[in-house]
Amino acid sequence: MSSPLTPPPRPIRLAILEADTPVPGAHARYSGYRGVFTHLFTRALASSSPSSSSSSQDQKQQQGHQHPLSSYLTISAHDVVNNLSDYPSLSDIDAILITGSKHSAYENDPWIVKLTEFVKKVLTEEGDGDSDGSKQGKKIKVIGVCFGHQIIGRALGQVVERNEKGWEVSVTPVGLTDVGRRLFEGREELKIQQMHRDHVVGVPDGAQLLASTDVCENQGFIIPGRVLTVQGHPEFTTDIMEELLELRKATGLFNEELFGSGMDRNKVDDGVFIAQALYKFLLQD
Repeated sequence: MSSPLTPPPRPIRLAILEADTPVPGAHARYSGYRGVFTHLFTRALASSSPSSSSSSQDQKQQQGHQHPLSSYLTISAHDVVNNLSDYPSLSDIDAILITGSKHSAYENDPWIVKLTEFVKKVLTEEGDGDSDGSKQGKKIKVIGVCFGHQIIGRALGQVVERNEKGWEVSVTPVGLTDVGRRLFEGREELKIQQMHRDHVVGVPDGAQLLASTDVCENQGFIIPGRVLTVQGHPEFTTDIMEELLELRKATGLFNEELFGSGMDRNKVDDGVFIAQALYKFLLQD
């Protein structure tokens, strides 16, 4: 996705529904998942501006004309775990993004049930338009990442459960379907950070599967113009993954083999490229 992304007439208003806090080091660095995703989208939109085939001088000139993230997105954060009333008004947003979490999307804790019901509401209501009276009947777009992907699957009627095939961790290649290849510019596979052992069984009615692995068949799905999910973590950096792996090894959750494999594969991933696709999805009518 090397073509420049021109800022829209008005920045897209993205509400991050924070379903957890990052691991301690990442939390100190980014101050929550809003900061983690702000870092991701900043890198994604900056790297989309200069063409990879441009000369160094051309790239410097293009970089000088880059727009700030605030020209593309305004990002709000909502702690849906600890504050059951901390949800955005639909008239004040254009999209929601549900983050990952250490919790399981099939549990029935009050905040998980409330989050699932909120997603159902967003997907079934046309919306009343913006608070300024514009965009009557607009549809709020919904993005889910890992736990968020699973919550959306649950809201759309799919079973979410512990995967008997076990964990997927660290940078993992996922094979793209025909739909996935069209979304991701013809690529056959993506490398994405993973940290999960729950999965969504099957694909919701009206949705199209994007990618699969041998361990987890549903690696994401799309309802064009409305929903886009990924089972992996495009927002995770190698530092975040390393901290996660070390913490889960220290608590005994990961054995030496899983830890070592994860550390060995914690290298280059396509997170920024995936974030560019997420943003282009947000631009769609």
